[in-house]
Amino acid sequence: MDHMFTLTGATLTVHLPAEVDHHSSERLKREADRLIQNRNVRCVLFDFGDTVFMDSSGIGMIIGRYKTMRFMGGAVAAIHVKDRMYRVLKLSGIDKIIDLYEGEISCGKMK
Repeated sequence: MDHMFTLTGATLTVHLPAEVDHHSSERLKREADRLIQNRNVRCVLFDFGDTVFMDSSGIGMIIGRYKTMRFMGGAVAAIHVKDRMYRVLKLSGIDKIIDLYEGEISCGKMK
């Protein structure tokens, strides 16, 4: 699980697995919350570079971290979002609350 998270300064990058389902979402949620609370995280980047499938529990996991970061005055974005995942995120409405990027972005350069 450790290789799924990269902490650089106050930015937490969550490297999502190929399939984000109920089981992986629960593990991701627990570890992300632990790091956010213990490491003074101000920005969370969800890296979709390897992801080909995500169900509603993945959507819920992202929305939950968005709410946490919003409460803390932080930011959330999705990076390396390819066409298939872009459609899933667009249909879910997540694109209305977080920015979606095809490539790499740093938190300082977000809109």
